[in-house]
Amino acid sequence: METIDRRTVFAAGLAAASLISSTSASAQQVSGGSAEARLRELNIELPKAMAPVANYVPAVRLGNVIFLAGAPPIKPDGKFATGKVGIDVTLEEAYQRARLVGVGLLAVMRQELGSLDKVVRVGRVFGMVNAAPDFTDHPKVINGCSDLFVQVFGDRGRHARCAVGMASLPFNISVEIEAAIEVA
Repeated sequence: METIDRRTVFAAGLAAASLISSTSASAQQVSGGSAEARLRELNIELPKAMAPVANYVPAVRLGNVIFLAGAPPIKPDGKFATGKVGIDVTLEEAYQRARLVGVGLLAVMRQELGSLDKVVRVGRVFGMVNAAPDFTDHPKVINGCSDLFVQVFGDRGRHARCAVGMASLPFNISVEIEAAIEVA
């Protein structure tokens, strides 16, 4: 009988923690302000989300998490920003390209959710840099996306992250980034 009581207490504790977490996340969302309003303040207009270029979808929702597919930097003319960082592309240019990828990821989030205000937390960002063999500033490049997410979502935009160099990326793009997002 005592074992059942402990399990019941444990289950009730998990349920309470989940409720507190959800309430806390909602309060954090409200206190963090509107991501949509912040986009307007930053004068960022989101493009139409890019259609997949192969056999995948731009986002998959599993419960309260959306996994965003790896995305490229797309210039205003609709073409990919290409080149190897450390040879054809400077660190500052690569940072801006990672920011462009972040804008594209925000567009996918909005397409999937209807509003960026439904984002509870950016959980993880995985950034890949098409880098010269001796280039070692991968984190500084991916900061372009990370900084954007913090600007738009405040503390809800802070995330776990991996930033790595690659010998090549599809279509010779300079940067590719994917993300996992907790949503309401």
